[in-house]
Amino acid sequence: MMRKLHTLLYLLFACSAIIAQPLRPKELPMPKVPSMRMLHHDYIDNNQKLILKLDGKDDSLFTPSKNDTINKQITDILMVTVNNMQVKVETSTVLDENGKYKWLRAINDMLTAFISGYRVKNFKGILLGDLITAYDEAMAAEWKKQSIKSIVERNEIEIGQVLVENFGLRNNVGIPASKDALLLKNCYRYPKKVMSILNTNPQVYFADSIVKSIAYSDPEQLYKYAAAPNALGKKIQSVNDPLVKTIGLLALMKTGRQYFPFLDNLFHNKITIDSIGKVINDTTAYYKLLVKTQIEYTGRMQKKDTPLVMNALTAKLKFKTIENYVTEINALHEEKSEKVRFKSLNPLSPEDLYYVAVLGEEEIYTSSYVNGVYPRIFQRMKVASADTLLDMVNYDYYRRFIKMAANYNTLDNFLTHMEKPSAEKLMKNFVNGLENTRTLEAAVDVADSYGSIYNPVVKKIVLDQINENLMESEKSNNKRGQTIYSLLSIIFLSLDSTAKIDLPSRLGIDGVYDMPASKLQDSSGRIIIQQFFYGDKDGQGIFNSFFKHYPSSNWKKVDKPEWVELSSTKGKPITIYCNKPLDNEQSLDAKAQENLGRYLEQNNIEPTVVIHRGHSYFVKGTIDQLPTSAKVILLGSCGGYQSLSEILESCPSAQIIAT
Repeated sequence: MMRKLHTLLYLLFACSAIIAQPLRPKELPMPKVPSMRMLHHDYIDNNQKLILKLDGKDDSLFTPSKNDTINKQITDILMVTVNNMQVKVETSTVLDENGKYKWLRAINDMLTAFISGYRVKNFKGILLGDLITAYDEAMAAEWKKQSIKSIVERNEIEIGQVLVENFGLRNNVGIPASKDALLLKNCYRYPKKVMSILNTNPQVYFADSIVKSIAYSDPEQLYKYAAAPNALGKKIQSVNDPLVKTIGLLALMKTGRQYFPFLDNLFHNKITIDSIGKVINDTTAYYKLLVKTQIEYTGRMQKKDTPLVMNALTAKLKFKTIENYVTEINALHEEKSEKVRFKSLNPLSPEDLYYVAVLGEEEIYTSSYVNGVYPRIFQRMKVASADTLLDMVNYDYYRRFIKMAANYNTLDNFLTHMEKPSAEKLMKNFVNGLENTRTLEAAVDVADSYGSIYNPVVKKIVLDQINENLMESEKSNNKRGQTIYSLLSIIFLSLDSTAKIDLPSRLGIDGVYDMPASKLQDSSGRIIIQQFFYGDKDGQGIFNSFFKHYPSSNWKKVDKPEWVELSSTKGKPITIYCNKPLDNEQSLDAKAQENLGRYLEQNNIEPTVVIHRGHSYFVKGTIDQLPTSAKVILLGSCGGYQSLSEILESCPSAQIIAT
C-alpha cells in the first residue's frame, strides 16, 4: 500500500488522538554533551529552526497544510522526535565515539535533504512527519544490523530516496533491495516512464513482469525499446509472452512501424503479417486497410472493448491522410481542372473520403474540402444517404464531421441526404452526452459549430436540445452537465442580438471581446510574452525576420544560448521570451522550449500572452507547454482553431485568437 494512504490514515488518527488527549510526544532528557560534539547538535538545531521558517513565517509552527491540528502534529515530530533521536545517539551503548559523530551528522543530513527537496518542490511539506518517523525507525534497524527495506516499501518514494542516500544508512544490508523497491514504486507512479526506468536498470528482479504488463497497457512504449541492442532489448526479446513476442517481432522488422497499427488484430490472429506485407507498398490499398481497421476498432470501442494501440492506428491513418491526399490536393489549389487536382481521390471509397475529411481537418483547404472531398463522398455512394455514410463508419468522429460541415457551409446539404426525422435525431445526438466525455473536445465542437449554422430550423433543434439536456442535468444533479449545457445555452442565446444578453455579466467573467492591458501585467506592471518558434526551414526564416520589428532604439535584446529576451525601453513595460528555432530534426527546438519554460518557472516569471509561431503540425508542442498563467493565446497557424478544446484544458480562462 502506498505511503500516501498510510500518511492520510496516520494523520487522521493523529488528529483524533490529539483531540482526545492533546499531548506532545514525550521528550527525552538530553544528557550532558561533550563540547567536541556540541557543534553537530547545533547544526541539527539550526536546521530545525530553518524548517520552521520554510513556510514563510518566522514563528514556532511549520504549516505545510491548512489544517492546524496536522501542522501542530508535524511540528511536534520535528522538534521532539528529532531531539529524541539526538538523545538516543548520545545515550547509546552500541555506538562508540566515532559512531556518535556519524549519526549526529546523518540526522542532520536527513533534515538537509528535506530542506533542499522542499525548496525545489520535490518534497511535500506534509511528508516531513513521515520522513522523521521513518528515519527514526531506520536508524534503530541499522543499529540492530537489520534491513530497512520494509521501511522504504511502506513510505513514499521521496522518503525512501532520502533513506537510501543518507550518510548513516548507505551501507545498510537492505540497500540493494530498497533501491529495487524504489524503482518499482517509480514504475507504478510514472507508468509512461517505465521503460526508461528499466532501460537503466534492466537487471531488476521484476523486469519480466513489468515488460508483460506494459505490453498490454502501453505497447507503444515497449515497442520503442524492443529492438534496442542492449540489455533491456535482449530482456524484452526473451520474455515468454505471446503479445511481447509479437511486439518484439515487429520491432525487429525494418518496416515494423507500418505493421504496428494492426497489433491487436495480429495478436488475435484476425490478420497476418504476410497479408499486411502485400499492401505495404501500395498507397491506396494500405490506406484502405487502415480505414477498414479504424472502423472495426471504433465499433469495438462502442462495446467497451478497447483494441490495443488504437491511438497508433488513428495517428497512422491521419499521417497517411495528410501525406497522400490532403497535401497533394492543397498544393494544386491553383489548378483549374478539378479532374487533375483531385485525381488522387479517384480510388477512394465514401468511407475513405470521410476520413480524409475528418482526419485532414487541421490541414485541408476550404476549396479542397468543398470542391473535392465532400461532394465526392456522395458521388461514390449508390444511394446518397447521410445515414448510411455514418453507419458505414460507425459514427466515428461524426461530431467533427458535422462541425466541419457547419464551418464550410455544407451542413444543410448534408442533412438533405437523410429523412427529416433522422436529421433531427442526428442534430439532437450531436449535443447529447457532452457531460459523459472525458475532455471538452465534444463541447467545443458544438460551440464552434453553432455560430456557423444559418438554417433557423436546425439552430432551434440544437438550442432546444441543449436546454432540455440542461433541465435533465439539473434533475439528476449532474454538475458537469449543468456547467456544460448552461454555458452553451447562455453563449448561444447571446449570439441573438434581440436577446440582449450581457455575456460577461451572465458568466461572471471578464469581457470576451477585449483584454485590458492591466489584466496582463504582473505585480511590477510588466507584461510577459512567450513565443514558441520551431526549427524547420519556415520557422527559422520567421525567427530571423521577427527581430526587424524590434529596433534597438526601443528594445533591449539579451541573447542566450537557447532563447532570446526582448525588453521594451520605452512605453509600457513588456518583455518577450522566445526560444531559438534550433534544429527540429534533432529535437533541439523542443529542448530549448523546455529549458526556457523551466527557467521562467524557476524565476517565477509568468507569461500572460503566448504566441505559437509555427505550422499546425507543431501546435501540439506549444499546447503541451502552455503556462497556466496565459490569458491571451494566439495560434498563428492554419487550422489552429481545431485545438481549442486542448487549450482550454490547460488554460480554462484564456482568450484564444485562432485561424
